[in-house]
Amino acid sequence: MEWGKAVKPDMIAERLESGEYDTLTICHNESSTGVRNPIHEIGKLVRRDYPDVIFAVDSVSAMAGDKTMPEEIGCDIIFASTQKCFALPPGLAVGLVYNRALERAKEMTNRGTYTDLVEIFEFEKKHQTPFTPCIPLLYALDKRMDLLLKETYDAVYQRHKTMAEYTQNWAEKHFKMFSEPGYESITVSCVENTSGKSVKDLNTKLGERGFTISNGYGKLAEKTFRIGHMGEWNLAGIKDLLANIDEIWDLNNQNRTIAKY
Repeated sequence: MEWGKAVKPDMIAERLESGEYDTLTICHNESSTGVRNPIHEIGKLVRRDYPDVIFAVDSVSAMAGDKTMPEEIGCDIIFASTQKCFALPPGLAVGLVYNRALERAKEMTNRGTYTDLVEIFEFEKKHQTPFTPCIPLLYALDKRMDLLLKETYDAVYQRHKTMAEYTQNWAEKHFKMFSEPGYESITVSCVENTSGKSVKDLNTKLGERGFTISNGYGKLAEKTFRIGHMGEWNLAGIKDLLANIDEIWDLNNQNRTIAKY
């Protein structure tokens, strides 16, 4: 599938119609391309037309920023990690598992080790984990959850949405969004580098001012760049970052020069 394109419900239906699949896994939010897949629409399709299929969602770069209410999505399992929207260091996985997914897992003979849901929940009965967890991160997650609950679920989503819209409007003014129109992420924007200038050099200069962005991922290096707007970021911080890019790349003067011709 072409990078930057979203997975649509009709694509899912085409595969599931064969009857060869008993589990559907999908990435909610692609941090490499800034694509937000329509998991709610896909979940509605699965629950309506393929009720026996287990629906699992990777929401690593969306949970705690985008909307991820499992019952609204219609998924059986959804998971994430702490280093993205939770604004914590990497080291913890978080998720929600419905009984239906757990019962399906019990039927599997090769469940792996780290991701063995059956083993995880057996230890959970004893208020333990299969492996030694990172205790400081658990305390940090507890604090972050307090802050997120205080801000409220809807306000957290709206903050991320506002940052995304501002960033994407800026990108369309000066460049072009890489992600398919209508499927842009609300936690990270992937922008086509139509300027022909060096993203690496830009990042060096941004670093001198206390900022950093991400170059394109893999084959998209220098062809795109990515701006994260998640975690503890707010609109004021995003405006400051974008103003610095404007200044370093002289984007506003560039636009005025183009307008003269």
